[in-house]
Amino acid sequence: MAWTINKAVLVPYDFSTHSRVAVDKALSIADSPSQVHILHVLPTFIPLAPEGFPVEAIDDQVRLEYTQKALDEEFADPRYSQCSKEVLIGDPGSICVDRAKSIGADLIVIPSHGRSGITRLVLGSVAERVVRFSHVPVLVLKITD
Repeated sequence: MAWTINKAVLVPYDFSTHSRVAVDKALSIADSPSQVHILHVLPTFIPLAPEGFPVEAIDDQVRLEYTQKALDEEFADPRYSQCSKEVLIGDPGSICVDRAKSIGADLIVIPSHGRSGITRLVLGSVAERVVRFSHVPVLVLKITD
């Protein structure tokens, strides 16, 4: 059964090989690479020195610029040139759902790392939050190591 999407497809990306699989899957089902939106979400960062005083050396703009450069380098291959690549700051699950809505996405493609037990409890599950709160279909790719 062939399945293609003719609107935006959002792919949350965390620089893992699992996320790269999700990007490639999105490219295979989107009508055009220009419909694929790759999104990396940086967690909110509150810099504190050991004494509890704020550290001003790293700010959000520096983090955004550094990560955007890394994302652009990660997808330097010409087959990704038409894809949108974006870095935002916040809770990854919430930001993914909000961004999908704002770009009018038809689909979110996200890998599931298959964590369970204490690892999932400690790390949380972005895929689970996206599935729970998304207003559009979510394709969860079950990826095992």
